[in-house]
Amino acid sequence: MSRSEVSILESGLDREELTVVVEKAVGRAERLRRPVLASLSVEVAAPELDVAASIFVSRRAEERYFVWEKPESGLSLGCLGSAWTVEGLRGDRFRAASGRCAEVLRDAVVHEAPGLPGGPVWCGGFAFDPSGGRADHWGSLPSALLVLPTISVLKRRGDVVATVNAICRSGDDPEAVARASAAHIDGFRAGSIPLIDPDPRESPVILSPLPPEHFVGAVAEGRDGVRAGELEKVVLAREVLVRGSAPFRPSVVFDGLRAGFPSCFCFCVGTPEAAFVGASPELLVRREGATVSTVAMAGSTRRSADPAVDDHLGQRLLQSAKDRAEHEIVAHRIERSLEPVSVWVAAEVDPALVKVANIQHLATPVRAQLAEPLSVVDLAGVLHPTPAVGGEPWHRAREVMRREQLDRGWYAGPVGWMDSTEDGEFCVALRCALLQGATAHCYAGVGVVADSDPEAELAETEVKLEALLTVLIGA
Repeated sequence: MSRSEVSILESGLDREELTVVVEKAVGRAERLRRPVLASLSVEVAAPELDVAASIFVSRRAEERYFVWEKPESGLSLGCLGSAWTVEGLRGDRFRAASGRCAEVLRDAVVHEAPGLPGGPVWCGGFAFDPSGGRADHWGSLPSALLVLPTISVLKRRGDVVATVNAICRSGDDPEAVARASAAHIDGFRAGSIPLIDPDPRESPVILSPLPPEHFVGAVAEGRDGVRAGELEKVVLAREVLVRGSAPFRPSVVFDGLRAGFPSCFCFCVGTPEAAFVGASPELLVRREGATVSTVAMAGSTRRSADPAVDDHLGQRLLQSAKDRAEHEIVAHRIERSLEPVSVWVAAEVDPALVKVANIQHLATPVRAQLAEPLSVVDLAGVLHPTPAVGGEPWHRAREVMRREQLDRGWYAGPVGWMDSTEDGEFCVALRCALLQGATAHCYAGVGVVADSDPEAELAETEVKLEALLTVLIGA
C-alpha cells in the first residue's frame, strides 16, 4: 500500500490515549448532565503535507469542510466534518456565536500535543447582513455559521498538529466513540490537487444578472447622496455569473487562487451543496492574547507588467485626494470602533501600498490592546462592517445599498477561525465566488465618494473580477 493510501495522521494517534480522553468526557457528561467535548491533538511527522489538498482528497460528499491558507505566512488550516455546529442565532449573532462556542468548550476534556499549537478550533463565517443569505444559492450557508470539526489539521511552517473532536453524552460507550473518532483519522489521506486541462471547445459563459447600466446608475445615485451631505461614503457591489460546461471543482479553484495570490487569505468554506472560495487581501481582525491587529484597506488601482508603470500607478494612488479621503474614512472608523474596548489604539500615520496579482490598494495597519477579554468572534462583530465594504455612516449607507438589488450572502462578510483560547483571525470575504455545480456566483464592489466617476467604478469592478474569472475559466 502506498503512502498516499495510508492515513497520514494514523501514525501519531495513540488509540488508548484517545479512549482515556473519551472516557473522561463521558464521565464528566454524566456528572454535569450535558454533552461534553473530548479533544485529542497529536503531532504529525509530515512537514511537506499539503493540508488543503489533503482535505479536498479526504472529504466525504456529505461532510462540511473548511480550508484556510495564507501561503506567504506558512500557516495552513484544514477541517473536516462537524462535531458541533453553531447556527440559527438571534439578536447579536457575533456575541451569541462567541457565547455558544465558549459554552461548548466549557468543561471540555482537552489533551494537546506538548509544546505545539493545536487543540479544538472553530471555523466558518457570517453573511454580510444578518438578514442576508436568503437567496436559494446561499441556502447551505446561513447568516452565522461556526463549526467545530471532527478533524482539524494545523500546519505552521514545518510543524503539523492534528486534532480529533467528539461530543460525548451520558450513557455513551467510550470505546465506541473512540473507534468512531479513530475511523475519521483513518480516512484522512495525504493528497495533491490534480492539474486540469480545460476543454478549449467549451468556454464558460459569463453573465450579469443585472445590466451594467444598473450598477452605473446605483453609483451615480450614491455619489449624489454623498455630494448632498447625506453620507460620507457607500460601498456598492455587483454580481457576475459564470456558467461552465461541467461542475466547477472547488479544489482546483482554490489551488489557482493560492498560487496567484500568495499574500492573501485564501479560503474555502464547503458544504455538501456548495463551496464558497476566495482570496482576500483584507484582514478584518486577528487576536493574539490581548493584542488586536487589523488593516484599514480602501482605495485601489490596477497593476502593470511594466515595473515603471506599476510604480507610477501606485504613486498616483498614494497621491489621489479621492482615494486618500475614502481611505481615511475607513481608518478613522476602525479606530473609533476599537477605542471603547481597548487600552490603546495605534494606527500608522500614512497608508502604504499593498500589491496583489492584478490590483494594488491603500492599506493602514491598526493595532490595539484589549481592555477587557473579547474573543476574536466578538471583535469581528465590533468591526464589521467597516466602511471598506459598507459605508459611513452605516445606518444611512445601508439604505443606499438597497439599490444594489443583490443578496450579498457571505460576500464581504467575515470568514475565518477561532481556537480554544479565543484567538484567531477573520478576513473580509473579497475576491470570492460561491460555486454550485456548474455555476459560480462572483462578486466585486467599489467605494463611492463625492468624486466617484460611475463608469470608472464599473471598470474597477471588472479589474477586481478579472483574477477570479481567469481562475474559473481555467477550472
